[in-house]
Amino acid sequence: MGTKRKQHSAEFKAQVAMAALSGDRTLAELASEYGVHPTMISTWKQELVKNAKELFERGNKKAADPQAVIDNLHRKIGQLQVERDFLAGQPAIARLLKGGQ
Repeated sequence: MGTKRKQHSAEFKAQVAMAALSGDRTLAELASEYGVHPTMISTWKQELVKNAKELFERGNKKAADPQAVIDNLHRKIGQLQVERDFLAGQPAIARLLKGGQ
């Protein structure tokens, strides 16, 4: 049986990414210290750098209108239902949707 994957908290990811950004230690050192693969540390670091500007843009953004979000989701659900019904009419795809092969 396969092993269960670890789920790291956002706080942990931020801590590791910040340590990687500081440049005091290598990725290999950080990986052994935190018990995380160096590739994951690199990914978290890149994500932190890419999304850092959003931290400072929050004050300038308007809050999303909850009703507009709900309407948009309802519209998307309707579109997906139409697509599903269309695809269910195709014999090969209908078998896949029913779980057959």
